[in-house]
Order: sequence, then C-alpha cells, then structure tokens
Amino acid sequence: MSVRSEIERRKTFAIVSHPDAGKTTLTEKLLLFGGAIHVAGAVKSNKIKKTATSDFMEIERQRGISVATSVMGFDYDGYKVNILDTPGHQDFQEDTFRTLTAVDSVIIVIDAAKGVEPQTEKLMSVCRMRKTPVIVFVNKMDRPSEDTFMLLEEIEKQLQIATRPLSWPISSGPDFKGVYNLFNSTLQLFNPNVQTIEKNIAFDNLNDKELERWISPADAETLREDVELIEGVYPEFDAQDYLKGELAPVFFGSALYNFGVQELLDSFVKIAPTPRTSTAAERTVDPYEEAFSGFVFKIHANIDPNHRSRIAFVKVCSGKFERNKVYKHTRLNKQFRISAPTAFMASKKETVDEAYPGDIVGVPDTGNFIIGDTLTEGEDLHFKGLPSFSPEMFRYIENADPMKSKQLEKGIDQLMDEGVAQLFTSQLNNRKIIGCVGQLQFEVIQYRLEHEYGAKCRFEPIQMHKACWIESDDPKLIEEFKKRKVQRMATDKQGRNVFMADSSFILQMAQQDFKEIRFHFTSEF
Repeated sequence: MSVRSEIERRKTFAIVSHPDAGKTTLTEKLLLFGGAIHVAGAVKSNKIKKTATSDFMEIERQRGISVATSVMGFDYDGYKVNILDTPGHQDFQEDTFRTLTAVDSVIIVIDAAKGVEPQTEKLMSVCRMRKTPVIVFVNKMDRPSEDTFMLLEEIEKQLQIATRPLSWPISSGPDFKGVYNLFNSTLQLFNPNVQTIEKNIAFDNLNDKELERWISPADAETLREDVELIEGVYPEFDAQDYLKGELAPVFFGSALYNFGVQELLDSFVKIAPTPRTSTAAERTVDPYEEAFSGFVFKIHANIDPNHRSRIAFVKVCSGKFERNKVYKHTRLNKQFRISAPTAFMASKKETVDEAYPGDIVGVPDTGNFIIGDTLTEGEDLHFKGLPSFSPEMFRYIENADPMKSKQLEKGIDQLMDEGVAQLFTSQLNNRKIIGCVGQLQFEVIQYRLEHEYGAKCRFEPIQMHKACWIESDDPKLIEEFKKRKVQRMATDKQGRNVFMADSSFILQMAQQDFKEIRFHFTSEF
C-alpha cells in the first residue's frame, strides 16, 4: 500500500466530555466493534470485575475515573482508527488540552439527562479555537432525558456550533425503543444486553407499514413526524461544513448497552478527516511530505510498573516513521536511533516497524524528552500549541521519609515531565513548590509517588495567587526585577524565571512598575 493511501485510511480522534457522561464506556464499545477487545469492561459496575481498557492506572481503577489520556488503535472496515480517551475531570484538563493538539477530530459525549455541562463547554472552546471537526454523541438515552429537540437547541447555544442529527432516538428512558439512522436509513432496536452487538434493519421508507412490525404504531407515527420535522428544519448534512468545524453531526444511543455506537463508528470513518496539516513555528507541515516529522504531546512514566518504563507519545505529522532509523531531536540537537517504537492498546503495547501521519508512536525514553519536543529527519521544526498553563493551586512538597530521598527526587522529576503538574524551585530558599490546576492532582501525585516509586511526600500550604513566566529584551531589567522580588521568584523545570505572585494586587503592581517586562500565563511564548 502506498504512503498516500496509508495516510488516507488514518482516522485519529479524541473522546472528550464532562466527568461521568460515559466517555470511557463509549471508548470500550468502540474497541469492541473494532475487534480490539472481546468483552467490554464497565467502568463502575461491581458485577463485572473487569475494568475499562483505557483506565489502566491503579488509581483509575480504584476511583472509576480517567486521570491520564490513553491511546488505543485498531483496524475497522479498512480504516486504521486511533482513539485517545481523555480525562473528563477538570483537574486533569491540561492533559486533555494537549491531547487535542494531536488529533484530527473530536467526539464529544453528552449525558442526555444532564445536557451540556461546564467542562464540555471549555473543551469545545479549545476545539473552536483550533477549528477541529466535532461529532456529538448523546449518551444514556436508556435513562429519562430532556426533549430531543430542546437538547439539540441547548447544544447549539452552549457549544456555539450548528448541529445536524444523523440518527434519531425512538423515545427515551424506560420507553426507549431504539435509534433510526438518518445517515444510512437503518433502524436499530434497543435490547438491554451489555455484551452483544445487535444487527441493523434497513428502512429506506419510513412510511412503509412494515415499520409497525418492529415498533408500536404510536412510536412509528412519532418517528415519522420527527424525521419530517428534521428534514424540514435542518439543511442537508454538509461534510465540508463539518470538516471546517462549523457543523456538528449528532448521534444518539447508550454506550453502556452498545447502543447507537456502531452507527456512530460507521458514519465516523466515512466523514471524519484524514490527517490534517500541523503548524510549526517555522512553517505549516503537510502530512503528505516525504520527510518524517512528529512531536511529543504526552509522556507517561511507569506505563508498566514492573519495568519502570517511561514512554514519550509521538504524534506523526508527516512522512513515514521507520524503526531503527536515526532522527534528529531538535531541542537537544542530537541524533536518536529508535529501536523499539511501540503501538498501544492502553497499557499493552507492541513493537511497530513503521507508522504514518495520524499514528501515535510510543518511544522508550530515559529522560531525553519533554512535552513539545520535535523529531525530524534533519530539519529544525518546533511544533506549536503545547503550552503548560499557569497553575491555580500551590503546595510546598516535602520528603516524608528521609531514607527514600532519591526515589522521591526521581519520582517528582518523572511525574513533572509527564505534565501531571508543574515544579518550581524558590530562589529564596530552594524549597520545591508543586503547582496544579486542581486539588485532585495533589492526591494523584502523592498516590503515584508512594505506589510507583516507593517514596512518601507531604504537602504544606503556601499563599500563592498565580505563577507567571517573565521575559524582557533587556537582561538588566530582569535582574533588577529578580532582586526587587527575590522572595517571590522561582525557576521552573527548564530553568526559566517565574514570578510567584501571592495576590492579584501584587501581580497588577508588578505589571505597572515593570512595563518593559512581559508576563506570560502559559509556558509557550
């Protein structure tokens, strides 16, 4: 198969949602349809002791939530599908934001009963900013839910995007009968059986009396009226508007019961974009270019705790990635031979010999990579859009077991490289400060340090409002600022100057007093 045709069969997307909307369950069912797994793991079921494939970290299994993005790939209907299941919890949104730079499209999962929730709006704003094509999957139709037309109106208003239903539910909650697929004119009847995949019934003409054989006359009449209204109110589905990020096709179903998932997957592989261009500081990179290029969007330590392995996740942007070939690490200006690249099924991995744009490759890492690093065949490229955001919560981190100081140091070092949180070192007393987006991250750090590195830590409070990176064209001005603000200055892991303002007033005063200094609230500047 030619490189072009390999690229054109790639579909790489992220699944995002508010916590508990059923994102990880949907991921499981997509893997089930793709033949990647044989029994889907229920995320919170006590009856099924299997856990979700994408929730492979111990803390995820215990809590029933995703705290890290996981990558899974499978073949379906001639396409190579790469899924990135992201954390829904807002405390881990930074991982999700970075993941959105590595995908070509997004599936947003919405709970039918709760409608659009705050975290979904935040994630959609990132998709809008990047003009990422979005498909909406309205989940949990087997539970009592909002009126479907009202729900579509809410999605349009809250997510600020036009919608077009490509499937339609027949009732909801205890009366839920199934879904009619408007994209390929098939009817799928609801059967609450978690483990099996139901067959579709072809139905080109809803006015056919045969419909009453499958659903009640009242439901059949309501479906006919709804579909007539949809065809009258909504314009024809325009694939180009979807690819431009201006129109969101909407599907309905129940991921827990495997329902409406195949319609979603079948339509997705037909309409979702193939790998798109990537933006580097130097130029725009086209996936069909001959030379390989890719960037690190995620690092995961201890993906296999038995081997203390650390993996850098590389998104292939152009050309063909080949095993054992030497590539340039642009930040370090060094050549690297990658002899054991891997493809993923969450924590399970297998060695790959080649990969194409859209694919995610795992590169074994001994500490050479950080998030945002670029690999090329020689060209100096720096891909954009992978910032660390200014944290909102801060704690001093202290060693709780002096006998394990080396393990603690190594653990902090590796977890910070993952982007779990940010590490700052005070210039006044050299104390280490951890900055996080949310409280839950501190718990995850403490848990992982103890269970993965055998190190114990404790956190101590610190009064802090904001961390911001500072720079100026005049080095003397930076030195003067550092002297005046010595108690509030720190360095980040890359050694850059960071001003730790303990209130918004202090920050405003600093900005007024030093107008020549630029204050940045993300690390990408």
